[in-house]
Amino acid sequence: MTDLELHQQLQKALDSFKDPETARPLSKTGQVTDWVVANGHAKCKLCLTSMVSAIAPEVAERLKSHLHSQVPGLVSIDIALDRFDRPAQPLGQIGLTAKVAIAVAAGKGGVGKSTLAAAIALTLESLGAKVGLMDADIYGPSVPHLLGLEGRPQIADSKIQPIRSGTMPVMSMGFLIERDQAVAWRGPMLNGSITQFLRDTAWGDLDFLIIDMPPGTGDVAITLSQLIPLTGAVIVCTPQEVALLDAGKAISMFEKTKIPILGVVENMSGFTDPETGKTFDIFGRGGARQKADEIAAPFLGEIPIQMTLRSESDQGRLADALKDPRIAKPFEDVCRALVRSITARTAADPLGKISLPVLG
Repeated sequence: MTDLELHQQLQKALDSFKDPETARPLSKTGQVTDWVVANGHAKCKLCLTSMVSAIAPEVAERLKSHLHSQVPGLVSIDIALDRFDRPAQPLGQIGLTAKVAIAVAAGKGGVGKSTLAAAIALTLESLGAKVGLMDADIYGPSVPHLLGLEGRPQIADSKIQPIRSGTMPVMSMGFLIERDQAVAWRGPMLNGSITQFLRDTAWGDLDFLIIDMPPGTGDVAITLSQLIPLTGAVIVCTPQEVALLDAGKAISMFEKTKIPILGVVENMSGFTDPETGKTFDIFGRGGARQKADEIAAPFLGEIPIQMTLRSESDQGRLADALKDPRIAKPFEDVCRALVRSITARTAADPLGKISLPVLG
């Protein structure tokens, strides 16, 4: 086989390998470039968007295996990764520009939902994505405290300028009220604030908008489903039975609003004594995985109890805590599983014409 023939076969093989973000064949998107083919050996560059940066290395490995399986004359191939720019489009009709909007929810308080939502946002950003974090827990906004953020958002060019955690834009009712002030609003005012946060905040061009939902099953999910086409929800629960029962209520709420479940995360899943190395399942273990199996949703992973994470979050240093690789790894695993779940849905429904999934 000549080098030209090998190159042609490699190009043809791209017809059956899809871009993880759009589910379009790579042969149609111009994302595989800089081919060098000689004596059965090949090199190329795979360009992926920042939205899928969390799983970029594994996409490159899958492409390598795919090309070897499709092109018998290929001896070896070296695939380098590079960035491909594909700007986000308006999501819905309110002016938000983002590729993915994810609600992080729980059926009850006290399961670490806000910590997990903020950690997911920070971790996705650390893995290369453009992320915004919206605290939709109007009555108990805790994201500013977790991230050590203060200040009151300013208005510029008729837009609310979010407070930033590093480079990540964050919006929360916690920036608009005093620390100990209670919010006593009825439904219309609450829904209006959610609308304003989405419509009037200068979020910029995002890959992900992570939305920390209020605990329980209120009307915020209905408001969100009417304002923007949510990509889906992540359900957070702890392993014990009572938390799983409440998680089921949250799942039912999203089912009624036709918001897909992207996956389930088990928080507070075991504690390893740093001195003895012994692991204690304080709240049990495996319940969230079982719940995910029941509803045929992905299980995104387990987050163990980590004393440093707890203490640093209490001091407003969640971002600093996540710089420790031992603390960060479970969150990185969850984020990669989350991006896989999103891209799997895109592959199943590339044109976005069907509602996924129908639960129950």
